[in-house]
Amino acid sequence: MATEIKKEIELEIAHVLFIDTVGYSKLSLNQQRAAIAELNEIVRGSAQFQKSEAESEVLKLATGDGLALLFPASPQAPVLCASRQPTLAH
Repeated sequence: MATEIKKEIELEIAHVLFIDTVGYSKLSLNQQRAAIAELNEIVRGSAQFQKSEAESEVLKLATGDGLALLFPASPQAPVLCASRQPTLAH
């Protein structure tokens, strides 16, 4: 009697914001580090990123000279994050 293996695949939809640093490879190592630090600061400073991170609804993937941000909750979230809205009031 053959054992039947049933694998369930769960699919999830996420809305993605891809960010790339143009001219990254032409920068010195110190400039590259500074560019990535500035990129992270800008992204983390956006109201949408802070809201999504507080609700555990964002996944941040480093891509070397950029980022891929996955927002599963809202198709508007990547656009709002990219619009660089100011930081939420504390």
